[in-house]
Amino acid sequence: MKEAKSFKDLEKYDKPREKLIREGFSSLTDYELLAIILSTGTKDKNVIELSKEILEVFSYEELLEIEVKELTDIKGIKQAKATRVVAGLQLGKRINERVLDKKIEKITSSKDVYDIMSPRLSNLKKEYFYAILLDSKNVIIAKEVISIGDLGSTVVNPREVFKPAIKKSAKSMILVHNHPSGNPKPSTEDFLITDRLAEAGDILDIKVLDHIVIGNSSYYSFKKEGNL
Repeated sequence: MKEAKSFKDLEKYDKPREKLIREGFSSLTDYELLAIILSTGTKDKNVIELSKEILEVFSYEELLEIEVKELTDIKGIKQAKATRVVAGLQLGKRINERVLDKKIEKITSSKDVYDIMSPRLSNLKKEYFYAILLDSKNVIIAKEVISIGDLGSTVVNPREVFKPAIKKSAKSMILVHNHPSGNPKPSTEDFLITDRLAEAGDILDIKVLDHIVIGNSSYYSFKKEGNL
C-alpha cells in the first residue's frame, strides 16, 4: 500500500517549509504556501503537484468560498486535508476583512461602502444581504447578515432587517447586497425591497441612507443614482 507523498519526497523542488523559515513568506509561490497547509501529498502526487492541481482546478474567486466537499472531489484529498485548506483560506479572508474594517470606520460616501464590502461580496455564488448599522455620526456599529440566497420580499423582511438596528440603537443604516452574475444593475425586486425598507425606516426613525448593489468590479448606489 502506497503512502502519501510528503515534503521528504521532494527532490526537484526546494522544500517550502524550509524555504519559508530561511527566506520568508514573500519568497514562496502560491502553490508553495498551499503545500505547507496541505503538509502531505497523495499516493500518486507529491504535495507540490497536489497544490498545483488545486490551483489549476479552482480559480482564486472560487477558493474564497470553497467547501470541503468540493476539495474532496480531487482524487486523494480526504476530509482532514480539505478542512485544513478551507480553514486556512477562511482565516486569511477574515483577517483581510478585519484590516479593511479598521481602515474605514466612518461612512462618508457610497465608495466607502464598496471598499469595505467588496472583498466580502464580490465573486460569490450566492446573494448575501447585509445591513450596515451606523450611529449618529455615520460611524459603523455593526455589519449584520440579514439573508443568504435569492432576494425576495419574503426573504428580506423589514422585521429581520430592523431587529438588530433597534437592539444596537442604530440611528441609520445602509443596505448592501451582491449580484452573483457580476452585474450590479438593480432588478425590479431590488427597487421594491429598497422602497419597502426605506418606508419602514421612516416609521421606525432609523433612516435607510443608501442601498448598494455590488458586482464583480463595480457597484450601484440607489442614493447616488437618485432612487432613494
